[in-house]
Amino acid sequence: MEAAAREDTQLRRAIGPKLLTVFIVGDILGAGIYALVGEVAAEVGGAVWTSFLTAFVLALLTAFAYAELVSKYPRAAGAALYTHLAFKAPFFTFIVAFAVMSSGIASASTLSRAFAGDYLGEFVDLPLVLAAIVLILIVAAINLRGISESVWVNAVLTAIEVTGLILIVAIGVAALGEGSGDFSRNFEFEEGETVFLAIVGGTALSFYAMIGFEDSVNVAEETKDPSRSFPRALFAGIAVAGVLYLLVTLTASLVVPTDRLAGSDAALLEVVEVGPLGISTKLFSFIALMAVSNSALINMIMASRIVYGMADQGIVSGVFGRVLPERRTPFVAIAFTTAVAVILISTGDLESLANTTVLLLLSVFTIVNVSVLVLRREDVEHEHFHAPAVFPVLGAIVSIGLIVDTAFDDLSTFGRAAALLALGAVLWVVNSLADR
Repeated sequence: MEAAAREDTQLRRAIGPKLLTVFIVGDILGAGIYALVGEVAAEVGGAVWTSFLTAFVLALLTAFAYAELVSKYPRAAGAALYTHLAFKAPFFTFIVAFAVMSSGIASASTLSRAFAGDYLGEFVDLPLVLAAIVLILIVAAINLRGISESVWVNAVLTAIEVTGLILIVAIGVAALGEGSGDFSRNFEFEEGETVFLAIVGGTALSFYAMIGFEDSVNVAEETKDPSRSFPRALFAGIAVAGVLYLLVTLTASLVVPTDRLAGSDAALLEVVEVGPLGISTKLFSFIALMAVSNSALINMIMASRIVYGMADQGIVSGVFGRVLPERRTPFVAIAFTTAVAVILISTGDLESLANTTVLLLLSVFTIVNVSVLVLRREDVEHEHFHAPAVFPVLGAIVSIGLIVDTAFDDLSTFGRAAALLALGAVLWVVNSLADR
């Protein structure tokens, strides 16, 4: 009877290695590369690619820690599970899980507001908040439909957004061929800044475009043979995204003068307008909308699975672990995360929500890199990936450094992040009292 009850709350293993790789690529690609190239150019100058390359290397350090942990403990909950196993402190585990969940919801809320902005304005004029909330409700409906359907929607949207990035690269190739581009701009840095400070200044912004790979570990319980397939898919996905980012950023500076590129919130649309191929701006806006929608979907899948994972581990109320009888999707967790997203969309702007996402994740990355070292003392029966110890050490140091850099840039971000974690603490107290 107990085994049957456990089976009723188990998630379905429906994701194979190839689909998982596509999932991770789609998780990383999206609004970051479509919206942040201009902002990074304002910080670093024409050499935008240098900051994206640095962010790629920094993200890869933490990816080694995730690869070891997800192959060692292939269950839902991700960073929360690793923290729980490493430190055995229930409240600390809950706060880490709430931070990860909040970062995913904040990111999806950011993307929803981005969706409702200039790109959507190419087709229809709707109130920004209303359009953003409609998108998040559509995402919730897809999430409820099932993980297979959600991942296949992600695969289609990933193909669309990758096509958009390939079009940008094609514009760069055409510009080089006809001599209308200026490749030398890719080696120009912001005046008045040293090369090092210019690159560092753009790296924090670029890092937002690289995050997302950590979301995938939260579908480990729905992946076939995760101990073997996850590390390969994780590194393959990061590599594909990193190469595309470098090609796109090189093209952006090649085609568009830096002063026009800098500060634009639709920098790739600038490339389409200036480039030689005559691609429709409406077509590219549609592609950008699909990219943003894709990232929002992935973030909300991640957030709901974290809540489900915490319930499954007994960290929060078991009500969050309830699943639809036929679809096997965690409907209570999906409803809860969607409600939080609607609140954030209604009360925060795009920049503050994006900064909050980065700050929360950098804090979590620090803890994950420490956790992988602590858990080296614990053996498991099955084979799993082993990361060289130097990578999680460097990953923790780099994450702390970026947190400090973010603090100097935007102190208000800490206020919003602290408010979200305070909400988590309140929920913890309420749950504890309810259990008593």
